[in-house]
Amino acid sequence: MKTLDYIKIEKSKANEINSHLEQLLADLQIFYTNLRGFHWNIKGKGFFQLHSKFEELYNDINEKADEIAERILILGGRPTNKFSDYIKISRIKEVSDIDNGEKAIENILETLSVIMKREREIIEIASKYEDESTVAIMSDYLKEQEKLVWMLVAHQS
Repeated sequence: MKTLDYIKIEKSKANEINSHLEQLLADLQIFYTNLRGFHWNIKGKGFFQLHSKFEELYNDINEKADEIAERILILGGRPTNKFSDYIKISRIKEVSDIDNGEKAIENILETLSVIMKREREIIEIASKYEDESTVAIMSDYLKEQEKLVWMLVAHQS
């Protein structure tokens, strides 16, 4: 028997959920790379604080990408692992040459907005198919990300 037989999610429903999880995985992988660039290239006022924060953020995104890939596997899929594929399906665009903290934070806020929208879409689809585990993962991410948005906005004030 396969995992789906035991967790009682139909293959067609799992495939639809996985399609959306693949898109989120692509978004997270592009975001991770952008965050690494911010971490490496940040200069100026707030360097020490932002350098550390960007590292914390990319480590968190790396863990989330791994969790999403594992969820795709649980649901009978095979996660994409080619960056060229991520670029094709991600709503997040690659950025480079950002060394200004405020510009980096603005990009992070815009990216989080896109990612949270995608996660809400996944919640809707996973709920429809009674995939409570995927719903729980997305809900946990949203809770963390909404708090992060609040903190970043407060930092800008």
